[in-house]
Amino acid sequence: MARKKRSTNPPLFPFFHQGSLKVVLGVVAAGSFAIAFGQEKISQWMSLTPSTSNSACLEQFYRDVPPYLIKDSLRKDSYPLCFNGFNVMYSGVSKTPLWVAESLTPARLSQKIPREDSFHEEERVKEQHRATLADYRGSGYDRGHMAPNADMSNKAAQYDSFSLANMVPQAPKNNQQVWRELEEATRALVTKHKQDVYVITGPTFSGKKLKAIGNGVIVPTSVYKAIYLPKTGAIGAYYAPNDNSLQVKVVSVCYLEEQLGINLFPQLTEEQKRNTYKLPLTANAVKANKPLEYSHWDAESQCAEDVAPEQLQALQRQFKSGGSTATASGTTLDAETQDAIIKQLIEALLHYILQLMNKS
Repeated sequence: MARKKRSTNPPLFPFFHQGSLKVVLGVVAAGSFAIAFGQEKISQWMSLTPSTSNSACLEQFYRDVPPYLIKDSLRKDSYPLCFNGFNVMYSGVSKTPLWVAESLTPARLSQKIPREDSFHEEERVKEQHRATLADYRGSGYDRGHMAPNADMSNKAAQYDSFSLANMVPQAPKNNQQVWRELEEATRALVTKHKQDVYVITGPTFSGKKLKAIGNGVIVPTSVYKAIYLPKTGAIGAYYAPNDNSLQVKVVSVCYLEEQLGINLFPQLTEEQKRNTYKLPLTANAVKANKPLEYSHWDAESQCAEDVAPEQLQALQRQFKSGGSTATASGTTLDAETQDAIIKQLIEALLHYILQLMNKS
């Protein structure tokens, strides 16, 4: 019987005996370093990326609470839409927004970008509920922004502001003169008084016979802009007929709520919403060192009824989860960024190994 031969295979990892164990350990250490390096780079990238998650959508509302549709008929075919820089409750019945909410801050308005028109249809809305460019063509009405282009601080927000979900058919003189001046006055309150302003803008539809353009886009009878300044408690609303009369008046939030069937500021008390301040009609009327004067207490209008906390929470969840244009752009690395990080990881790993080999 032949004797079993002793194995002549070389020992595994012979370089262990050559004092190069440090290299292997170095590879492991370098791998750990590379992972940590990658995590740090990803964190840095994320911190430099504007936050556009759905949860950021709620920041456009005072204390994160959206306006609430009290009137049941308004809820039919409605769409809560989160955009960059503003939010919309869109109606598939009127094919217009019911309200549009913005949070204006001095920092936001310090960013100026040139206007680039890009009117477009809102594809998140079902086709049968969608306003189209053809609806407005030759109608005699402007495509009137509710959240104005001039409020937008970056290109993404500017593009979103030209969605038809942010538009109503607006009488030319109302849009180009009255409304433009009120938008400028609102921005002046932010920039000259250096304070945040929460804005709710939208249309009203009064009367049994309403005019429509195109394929059923209803023309508002008037337009409104309710504003609240938390720093001083000043509050009130602009209310203008949607015609070429150039008329506008300042009313209480309660007055608007009675007309609309919407609780515009559910987080405020009825007492707060009955207060009415003398809102400026032009930007020149806003003086840097002169706070808004009190106007009157509205004891006659019927304020919107209070909304239960669970109803508001349900609405918040709709905005956080439903139809946002800004769902993942702030948390997903594009291919170019991923390739760059991988390249940096490989370079760091090779550099570290070469250092260890030179020392061994």
